[in-house]
Amino acid sequence: MAFGLSSIFVITIFAISFTNLASVSLVLARKPCRFPAIFNFGDSNSDTGGLSAAFGQAPPPNGFSYFGAPAGRYTDGRLLIDFIAESLGLPYLSAFLDSVGTNFSHGANFATAGSTIRPQNTTLQQSGFSPISLNVQFYEFNDFHARTQVVRKRGGVFEILMPKKEHFSNALYTFDIGQNDLTAGYFSNMSTDDVKTYVPDVLNQFQTIIQYIYNQGGRYFWIHNTGPVGCLPYVMERIPVLAGQIDDYGCASPFNEVAQFFNRGLKKIVEQLRKNLPHAAITYVDVYSVKYSLISQGRKHGFKHPLRTCCGHGGKYNYNKNLGCGAKVNKHGKEVLVGPPCKDPWTYVNWDGVHFTEAANKYIFERIVDGSLSDPPTPLNMACYRN
Repeated sequence: MAFGLSSIFVITIFAISFTNLASVSLVLARKPCRFPAIFNFGDSNSDTGGLSAAFGQAPPPNGFSYFGAPAGRYTDGRLLIDFIAESLGLPYLSAFLDSVGTNFSHGANFATAGSTIRPQNTTLQQSGFSPISLNVQFYEFNDFHARTQVVRKRGGVFEILMPKKEHFSNALYTFDIGQNDLTAGYFSNMSTDDVKTYVPDVLNQFQTIIQYIYNQGGRYFWIHNTGPVGCLPYVMERIPVLAGQIDDYGCASPFNEVAQFFNRGLKKIVEQLRKNLPHAAITYVDVYSVKYSLISQGRKHGFKHPLRTCCGHGGKYNYNKNLGCGAKVNKHGKEVLVGPPCKDPWTYVNWDGVHFTEAANKYIFERIVDGSLSDPPTPLNMACYRN
């Protein structure tokens, strides 16, 4: 059968239109993912009680805005991971290290405040960095994965409080870690070039952990990059920079440049992981951009204090590393609170000089949940699909 040029053109247009229609139909046919559990790894940006269980509770006034009391979080209320759980219809995550009142049926949180990707050769008391680095968090997960299935077989309450076997392959694995790896170098008197030198090793260790979890059945990964550390009072107060190194919004440019260097490397690692792990759906989430936008444009969104901390004591940023949030001193035989919280935390971006307020965390979540800041541009509730 012979076709004229016009017929071929019509057939071609029909084929293109049919292909586009099929693609649209495929997207429309996709249902939101139903993650039965979340397994989270990270530092204080997502710690829901790990460090508190191991080294003592995060003291008051942490937690007062939402929980009304300390709740293992280093902020006045909820964290990004809490908003993620809420959005997916899951309860807040119990910390793996917390043995009191925990429920692991919907996942577990292995994050601890002060954690790094690369193990630190110091104690928590010496440096402020947690000994529970990412590799240790994986060891905990590995043990948790195996033992929970043994415990479930006991039945009764044990079966109720432990995750089902299939949850491990259907869960969302979330990561928010890396900030402390950068600040650890600076706090050890390293230069910016020195910090950049070890970043590849840090990222290689991160890649290894993702591969380990994949080998245990993990398939869906939601990975946050690191934020603008040069906008955090605990960094700016401890590490002096030249006036010319302060940007238009009051942030220290050298530290933010290192964070962006880390993030570029992390994105490349994620791209490589997609090639190496054929059945994984990996979403890279650019929280740096939204955090920096919040600090630089915060006043437009009701945040009157983009750099000054809500809870602290003295100084340019209301931050003092020796008299932190909730700090008390003894005066004339009585304890006096010298690190009180502000009365309007919803107008502050920073809670205690290190961590964001609940209001800021909510703002950030609302801008990443739709996938507009992700690569690929995947909404949270569609993160089980490989693009």
